[in-house]
Amino acid sequence: MEDEQIIALFFERSEQAIGELDRKYGAAAAKTAGNILRNRQDVEECVNDTWLGVWNSIPPQRPKPLCSYVCRIARNLAVSRLRSETAAKRNRGLDLVLEELEDFLPSGQSVEADYDYKETVEGINRFLDSLSYDDRFLFVRRYWYADSVKEIAAAMQRKESRISLRLFRLREKLRKTLQKEGLLT
Repeated sequence: MEDEQIIALFFERSEQAIGELDRKYGAAAAKTAGNILRNRQDVEECVNDTWLGVWNSIPPQRPKPLCSYVCRIARNLAVSRLRSETAAKRNRGLDLVLEELEDFLPSGQSVEADYDYKETVEGINRFLDSLSYDDRFLFVRRYWYADSVKEIAAAMQRKESRISLRLFRLREKLRKTLQKEGLLT
């Protein structure tokens, strides 16, 4: 079923919409949440919460593309769940991904930090717009979807060492770009 048809079912408040969404994007939502949570039961709950989130937001939203919308909700829910469940513990998989970018992310402790955060987000978006399709794919898969280097290498049919090196170079390019824009000292 096409995305527009699924969205139309949501606007009709048909429960079939959830089933169709699950058939089409259930695996993507589960993979997105699974990259962060790494626990099958938590992932299942997160995916179910994702469907509720989509149900509650459509209408009025008409997301395009629907898959990105679903994955964004799943990711945000997974990160929230991880934070609440592991306040004292550590999640090595997500921690590693975030550590790679921690030099670029403001702490968000004050109004000034909130402003800095928004400016940094805009700077990162401009940076992403300047990248080639492959580099943008690589960056987003690693730092948004938290895919492992091994998974990305398989998807791009490249060696892991080459992907790791490319990620390092992209982080350096991001650092220089943000410094040039005055967003990073």
